[in-house]
Amino acid sequence: MTKALPICILGTGTYVPEKVRDNHFFEKNLDTSDEWIVTRTGIRERHFAADDQATSDLAALAGKRALEDAGLSADDIDIIIVATATGDHQFPATAAIVQEKIGAKQIPAFDIGAACAGFLYASITASSFLGAGMYKRALVIGAEALSRFANWTDRTTAVLFGDAASAAVLGINEDPESAMMYCNLGCDGSRSHHIWVPAGGSRLPAAHHTVDGHMHTLHMKGREVYKFAVVKMQQLIDEALTSANLTPSDLALVIPHQSNLRIIESVRERMGLPLEKISINIQHYGNTSAASVPMGLDEARRTGVVKKGDIVLMVAIGSGLVWGTMIVRL
Repeated sequence: MTKALPICILGTGTYVPEKVRDNHFFEKNLDTSDEWIVTRTGIRERHFAADDQATSDLAALAGKRALEDAGLSADDIDIIIVATATGDHQFPATAAIVQEKIGAKQIPAFDIGAACAGFLYASITASSFLGAGMYKRALVIGAEALSRFANWTDRTTAVLFGDAASAAVLGINEDPESAMMYCNLGCDGSRSHHIWVPAGGSRLPAAHHTVDGHMHTLHMKGREVYKFAVVKMQQLIDEALTSANLTPSDLALVIPHQSNLRIIESVRERMGLPLEKISINIQHYGNTSAASVPMGLDEARRTGVVKKGDIVLMVAIGSGLVWGTMIVRL
């Protein structure tokens, strides 16, 4: 999309669980160290959901904070979309549970499963509804409880992920200066087994051998994903800037998915961006999948890094392998 849609961000909000696990937590049971993890990923700590918290709990709290930031109530929302790969159940949709938890009326509510690119998939989907005139306001939430799907015997994946939720309220803006300037989504299904949970679906239902084989936990071909992401992310950014007729200097902030600090740094260096123009919080939260990009946006808004009129580029790559890019003038 190159034609701007009059879609604006009315509010944002984040919820991060209280339980913190630093890298030393993993040294007890895995052949790893704080130095090994920091050197290869940039992660120093991450947050895990409490035993009585599910993804919907995190999502609802983030959603309520976004509504409060927007000065709205649940009655003002016309549709809820939750982006998650770690829903409460196979069905119903986690968004349906969130609807009840935030006290929303009987409005449409559904999930999008696009992993780390989920928030962008959900935001672009919501914007299409808004732009078509079907609805006026949407609550979009990226939420994950990835610790529930960790293989605690695999040092290459167990140390990477954290739990969190972050949300945005999207609406139609009468001010044409605030708009979605560009969006793009894509998928390379030939790489669908690069990041996946093998069992638990219709292909491999739960059985003794799937549980014993850790097949209900996250599996990843880390080297292949890294090589793909470091090239693809820069390609997506270049295409977005060209289509929107922008240069890196026009951007107030780039918010990349927080998967690996080395990938983020390579993007920053290639774009020639100063450190303050790229969102980096992976050291505190790890990879929070669908919550990652909106967390960066919420953090930037609340700390004053970005303000009304600023142009922000968001980009993410996730399991599928899927990707999404969005440029918004706040």
